[in-house]
Formats: sequence, C-alpha cells, structure tokens
Amino acid sequence: MRTSSLVHAALPRFDRAFFTGSEPFTRMGEGACGGKASGLLRIKHVLDRVFPPAPSAPVTVVIPTLAVITTDLFDEFMTNNRLYPVALGDATDDRIAHAFQQAQLPVELLGDLRALVEQVHTPLAIRSSSLLEDALYQPFAGVYATKMIPNNQLDADTRFRKLVEAVKYVYASTFSRSAKDYGRATGRDITEEKMAVIVQEVVGRRHGDRFYPDVAGVARSYSFYRSGVARPEDGVVNLALGLGKTIVDGGLAWTYSPPFPHATPPFASARAMLNQTQATFWAVNMGKPPAYDPIAETEYLVQAGLSDAAQDGTLDFVASTYDAQSDRMSIGARPLGAWAITFAPLLALDDVPFNAVVKALLEACEEAVGAKVEIEFAMTIAPTPEGVRARFGFLQVRPMAVSDHVVEVPIEALESDAALVASEAVMGNGVIDTIRDIVYVKPDRFEAAHTRLIAQELAQLNATLVDEKRPYLLIGFGRWGSSDPWLGVPVEWSQINGAAAIVEATLPSMNVDLSQGSHFFHNLSSFQVSYFSVRHSGRYAIDFDWLATQPVVAETDFVRWVRVAAPLLVKVDGRSGRGVVLNGQS
Repeated sequence: MRTSSLVHAALPRFDRAFFTGSEPFTRMGEGACGGKASGLLRIKHVLDRVFPPAPSAPVTVVIPTLAVITTDLFDEFMTNNRLYPVALGDATDDRIAHAFQQAQLPVELLGDLRALVEQVHTPLAIRSSSLLEDALYQPFAGVYATKMIPNNQLDADTRFRKLVEAVKYVYASTFSRSAKDYGRATGRDITEEKMAVIVQEVVGRRHGDRFYPDVAGVARSYSFYRSGVARPEDGVVNLALGLGKTIVDGGLAWTYSPPFPHATPPFASARAMLNQTQATFWAVNMGKPPAYDPIAETEYLVQAGLSDAAQDGTLDFVASTYDAQSDRMSIGARPLGAWAITFAPLLALDDVPFNAVVKALLEACEEAVGAKVEIEFAMTIAPTPEGVRARFGFLQVRPMAVSDHVVEVPIEALESDAALVASEAVMGNGVIDTIRDIVYVKPDRFEAAHTRLIAQELAQLNATLVDEKRPYLLIGFGRWGSSDPWLGVPVEWSQINGAAAIVEATLPSMNVDLSQGSHFFHNLSSFQVSYFSVRHSGRYAIDFDWLATQPVVAETDFVRWVRVAAPLLVKVDGRSGRGVVLNGQS
C-alpha cells in the first residue's frame, strides 16, 4: 500500500472549486498523498466499474468529494515554522498542538483553502492521511486525528479560520504521545513520518442543529469471531446511527454477517436488546458555537439521544419498537414503545438493497487489494417520488492481516488442568511460547467507575515492559479500547501495545458484547495479537486463584503484574475460534 508518493500524478490539481469543479478528487500540492488517500484513489476506479453512475439506481455509491493536501506542504509548514524541536521533544500533546496553532500554513495552501470555503457552506471532515497509515502489518489506524467542522458560519473569514485550525490540528497529531509510542512499538522512526491531509465533505443531512448520516458502518471481509452459522470468511458488518465515531471508538453498534442479515441477534430477550444496543449518536454541531477549543477533536461534535433522532425523522430505516406485552420487537419506529437501533428496516425490507451493496463492495475491494479488507462508509436515505433513494459514501479501505497457519486446539486442551485461560471465542491464529509476564486487572477491585484510573496504571506498567522488551499477557474486563468507560477500560493502543495476547473477560457488572469495528481492534488484528473473550457465565473460567500465587513484580491499586517461572503457551486456532493459554507449571 506504500505507493502514495507515486499516485499524486494521477490526481488533478485543485482548481479552487470543490463541489462545482470538474473533478471530485483533487490535490493541493505536489507531494505524496499518504496511505488513506492513496487507497481511496486506487479504489475509485473499482467503484466506477462496479457501481457506474445511474440516476435511477436505488443506491448511488460515491467517494465523497475531497481535496488532498500533499506532504510537501507539511514539510514546508514544519520547516518554515521551526516546529521540529518542540514536535520531537518531550512536550505534552497540548503544548505541541498550541505551538502548531500559532504557526503559519504555506501561502499557496492558504489561498486554496480560502477559495474552498468561499463556495462551500456544509460540514467538512479534515482527516489524516500519513505515509504510514494503512500499511498491512503496521497500520497507524486511529492514531492520528480527524476533525469535523460545521463550516456553516455566515462569514467566510470565520469558516476559513476554522478550516485552518483543523488542518493544523491534524498536523500536530503526527507528533502526539500516542503516535510516538506507537512508532516506537512498531520500530518506525517518527522523524520519517510525513502527513498529508484530506479535506472532505461529510456525508449526512442537516436536521436543525445537527448534521449526520442515517447509517455509518465498518465492514470486514473476514470475521475473527465465529457467530452462529456464519464462518470467518463470511465477514462481519458493524452499523451505527449517526457519525461513525460510535463504531471506531468501540461504542455500542449493531453487528451482523452479510450472508445472514436476518439472523436472530444474540440477545437473551427483546428487553435485553434495549439495554445492549445504541442509545446515543454523534453529530456535527450546526447550532450555537461551542467553547473555543481548537485542539479538541470533538470541538464541533455533539451527542444526542434516540428521542432527538425521532424528532429528526431518522429512525424510520434503522429502528425497531419494543412491545412489552409480547416481549418482541417489531420493525420500524412506532409512536408508542421503546426503540432499539437494530437496522431491521434496512436489512429485512427491500426498499434499499443495502446489504447487496456491502457484499459487492467487499468482494470488489478484496480482489483489488489482494487481501482481506476493512471498509468504512456512511449513508443517507430519503424517500423520493421515484422511491427510496440512498447515497452510499465510501470513506476508506484497509487491508487486513489474516494468518493461514494451521494450529490445532482440540476441545480437550480447553479443559486441561493447566489452562489459565480458555475460550471458544478467540481472535487470531498462531502459537506464542515466549510470555512469562502477566498483567491483570484485579477482579475484586474492578468497578466501571475506575476504568480511567485503570487505564493510567496499565499505561505505566506497559511502558516499563516495552522498554524491557518483555511481551506479556493482559487480562481485564469489558471492551478494551472503548471510548466509553462504562463499557470497558478506555485505553489507547499505545498504552498496552506491549501485550502479545489480550483477554477480554466479563463480570455481572461488566457484561458487554464483543466489538470488531474499532480502530483499536484493527490494530490488534494487524499486529497479530491474540484476543480472547471469556464470559463469566460461560463454560471456561480464568484461573485467578493460580494467578494470585505467582510472584509479584509490581502492583497498583487496581492492577497486578506477575512473572511466572516457565513461559506460557498460547495457542489459537483461527478456523475454530478456539484458544488456550497453558501455564506450563501444572
């Protein structure tokens, strides 16, 4: 995927038009476009072939209009403003971000950005597209920033200033603490990184003070978890109402396998579905300006509830209504009853061939990339006199790392007396026999209210283990990497990147579904980190009693680090989803 330095020649120069220009995909500058933009450029020809323009088609598939600020302008910005000393030093993220905000963008770039906002009054997404993003085995997924701006102010001066601030914010994220830690863990020299920036229309519609898509999604052509009758090669899709931030941050989203869109969801009851499906959504704030904070990614984002979506009229294609008397869900958003975001109207009815489009895209992208793929998208849906019409915005494609090494994990291994961890829901494939360190959240101390503190303690221990080059087994509760502290421990990947195997366990007080759509999760799979899911109510339990007898290296309020005498044996069979961690001492 590292051809971004070559593809810029295939992009026409930005002609100081955006929506009205002759080309929907242009560049500002003469350098490289970065991994994200290069992937979109390559896939554009695939989309034109598979989904040619057809005004009468129920679904129009497009790459939303964008302009790429190439890496030579980043180089010029860094050099002219003498930013490398503060960027590469030990300054905090806030100090780096403020230093970048005080710097000046190249004059030629300012002219292009000014021309853009003179004509555009709708929300824009300013997205990173670094040279290292979306590499197959060492992707920087979710490490760098994206900032959305409403771009609806009456005067062009304000719109221009906000766009400039957003570009500088993305530039600054190149040197954030998480990016530096990530680079160190991958053996990449952050001084070699160069940042291109994508300025792109936000897919969505305005509803009063909110702007958002009806559907956002992440689809994979390979699923690391077995679910019902679906096989790994059947793939998996995560869907959310509103902006895709819900999914990539590890929030509650709807999950299904493309060959089985009508499969019974894995909930104990319809009532349980109400508590375990999306209840809030993200949107761009089009109303009263927020407090000025140019170094905050969510400066212009707001969260709203399902009652707000009902007022906006955006539940019709995504919701089901709970009937308490029958304890059932009925398709659609009825006036009376509680709503659950199940996407049943979209998946079960034929008004929009959504699932057929997703399957076709996964197949075409997999063929074009030559690997299993993950795609991101956003879609709007609207009734018209000719019928329901949808606009499907294709936002990103990444290759996935999928191992084909054959590993046998028979059921007997899961029941072994030497099993520290065993599960039939494991992501990954392979054998690890080099781990002697185990870091685990103490079950008797865990509470959801403490997850932010737990994340801080884990980051400190991880830094020590990474410096000592000691891979470790990590055990905790809830979703790792969720931005919602009530769903799990809200760590960033850089805070636990020394873990060679990770266990996601549940407790009665922390019982959430697996997540496959987040950037955090993509990095796990790309680094081939084994990821175990162990439910407290399941057949196999973690042997915390054995862990408590092991020599302690360090201990904090919520976390314990132990070192065992003999290496653990981690075995994961990606075909069956079985995995086991044997303690080697029984």
